Amino acid sequence: MRANAWYSRFAKATAHFSGRPWVFVLAVFVILAWIVTGPLFGFSDTWQLVINTGTTIITFLMVFLIQNTQNRDTKAIQIKLDELIRATRGAHNALLDLEELEEDTLDRFRSRYEALASEARAELYKGEEDTGSPEP
Repeated sequence: MRANAWYSRFAKATAHFSGRPWVFVLAVFVILAWIVTGPLFGFSDTWQLVINTGTTIITFLMVFLIQNTQNRDTKAIQIKLDELIRATRGAHNALLDLEELEEDTLDRFRSRYEALASEARAELYKGEEDTGSPEP
């Protein structure tokens, strides 16, 4: 558990750091410096290998760090949405924890809500309200 907490903090800090505009600008300057040094090294295979290896390693590591942060954020959002459903009178508690259902079950739920949205739009076009809870 201790290593997991350390990794989560590290991943979150790294994702936050790497998302800053000045980090992007720094990356652009690294690429520009690499391009400028091309003629100095005769555009050699080693010159190309430096940028290819560097970017591959950084990309490979960042995928895991960003995915960890994304997973944590998604879990937190799902819990918040579940709480809103649970606390809202008239909400369907069957919608709690939908992300754990199989794809075909999710498709059935989606079809039902697409039909409700279509009916609500039709009511709006008639000048009626589209609020309220539909009958089960």
